[in-house]
Amino acid sequence: MKAIIVGGGIGGLATALALGQRGWQVEVLERAAEFGEVGAGLSLWPNALRALDLLGVGGSVRGHAGLAGRAGIRTSTGRWLARTDAAELERRYGPTAMIHRADLLGVLRAAVPGEALRGGITVRAVRPDGMVTHSGGESSADLIVGADGIRSVTRTSLFPGAAAPRYAGYTAWRMITPPVPVGDSGESWGSGERFGYAPLPDGRIYCFATANAAATGTARATATGTGTARATATAASAAARDAVVGEADRELDGLRRRFGGWHDPIPALLRAASPDAVLHDDLYELPPLRTYTAGHVVLIGDAAHAMTPNLGQGACQALEDAVVLGQVMDGRAGADIRAGLGAYDRVRRPRTQMIALRSHRIGRAAQWASPVAVGLRNTALRALPRSSFVRSLAPVLDWTG
Repeated sequence: MKAIIVGGGIGGLATALALGQRGWQVEVLERAAEFGEVGAGLSLWPNALRALDLLGVGGSVRGHAGLAGRAGIRTSTGRWLARTDAAELERRYGPTAMIHRADLLGVLRAAVPGEALRGGITVRAVRPDGMVTHSGGESSADLIVGADGIRSVTRTSLFPGAAAPRYAGYTAWRMITPPVPVGDSGESWGSGERFGYAPLPDGRIYCFATANAAATGTARATATGTGTARATATAASAAARDAVVGEADRELDGLRRRFGGWHDPIPALLRAASPDAVLHDDLYELPPLRTYTAGHVVLIGDAAHAMTPNLGQGACQALEDAVVLGQVMDGRAGADIRAGLGAYDRVRRPRTQMIALRSHRIGRAAQWASPVAVGLRNTALRALPRSSFVRSLAPVLDWTG
């Protein structure tokens, strides 16, 4: 049996691994010429680490990751609103780790046979009967997996009338700085703004920030950690290069003005940051779909349930998707494939849509800008017992595969 996977990101490669382990011939079609990832950090919650263990790469991933320490939420002045009981969190659900996204992708890519990976292929349309039209011609398979992200061509081919991704109402910046003394992880909430940071295993610090803003029209990255934007501009012209460099400098200057008066170590992190390390994206989420499947095609990851990053579960849910799809496809053939996809939809759609809704609600409260609303939110957070946060994560982290 053959499966074509559209998209070579974390979810696509994990699915190739899950299906390949069950005897499926897999082919991964990736639009980029090379399978890679721009520079940003990623939280691997206990459910994601269990998924990676089931995929057989948990040990390798842990070799590139670092265990997350204590965390919590503070105000912009540094006053604690809530603290995480890290020991209880690990006792109940297992460890949480931080990793560079490129390192996770590298482990998954190395576990998938090289002959299964086809870079530089742009998919143009997908049919429920298992036919894929792409820049290299046409291909067919017994199973098509749409792992092509929030702007999924697979999804729009199957469900042209489905609602488009919607803007969450706030924009986000991500960056990785050189080592700065920060202690443990943290997130701080202001009025319509947030700033968070977490150490990576090599000592560098992953930072993220959000702010309420009008949508720019598309999710965008003004500068990448790998220097892609600058390299592209260099190839085009000196004027284009100068424009990209100037925009990157303005992005970082704007962040320093916006968050430079917040509590330590936020100003130090922003001073340490380099303009070409800043990624800027508008945040979008996907309205709930009625189904994740059609014929011999299934959607996974952001193509099915793109969510805001407020629970840190986007990549984690894509890994779960891969594991479950591999399980339900084990031994399936012919007409039985549709039955397997029906089982996948019944298991994954309610769970992922529940988590997406939770993330949406957390983001709304975290981005409140009204002084009255912010005051009420902060008072409520301070009144919550520390154990309540750990208990509230049970529906998300209890997953065991």
